[in-house]
Amino acid sequence: MSKPSQVILVLEDEHQEMLVYRHLKRLALRTRIRRSPTGEGSAENWVRKTFVEEVSAYRTRQSRASTALIVVIDADVHTVQDRLAQLDRALRNAGKEVVDPKTERIARLVSKRNIETWILSLNAERVNEETDYTTRENHWNRLIPQASVTLFEWTRPNAVLPEFCTPSLRSGIAELDRLRV
Repeated sequence: MSKPSQVILVLEDEHQEMLVYRHLKRLALRTRIRRSPTGEGSAENWVRKTFVEEVSAYRTRQSRASTALIVVIDADVHTVQDRLAQLDRALRNAGKEVVDPKTERIARLVSKRNIETWILSLNAERVNEETDYTTRENHWNRLIPQASVTLFEWTRPNAVLPEFCTPSLRSGIAELDRLRV
């Protein structure tokens, strides 16, 4: 599979952006970021709407350029499968086909409960996916650089994930694996 000329990144917040953008930068991928505007309603709803727009644009671009699309969304109190089903429903409601993981370079990263859970797990901390770690006193901006290094290592071919890697992070790594260049 050839290296995409551009990766479109649709996400909710700054921590998601910092983690995934750093990962893509390590892969030397040109990235265009679409982040939910702060203070303008539900970031999760914005991501779903923007995801539909970007899937349409992705499918149009594919005939001219090798592009990839990554959407990052928190599961919050829902399950990862619930969020994936919501993304599929948003596409169907817009008259679009759901994502075909066999033919499309579209990765759907759903962190359970939120991206901070992944950041801690990527920093070798044992976490559960029910606790809201965003309220915890942490220096997220200092934890994200190491988390991005670990994410890069865990997405390399033949990487063995440690047992403390959370289930939603394992799922996200499998999604990223489909975009391997």
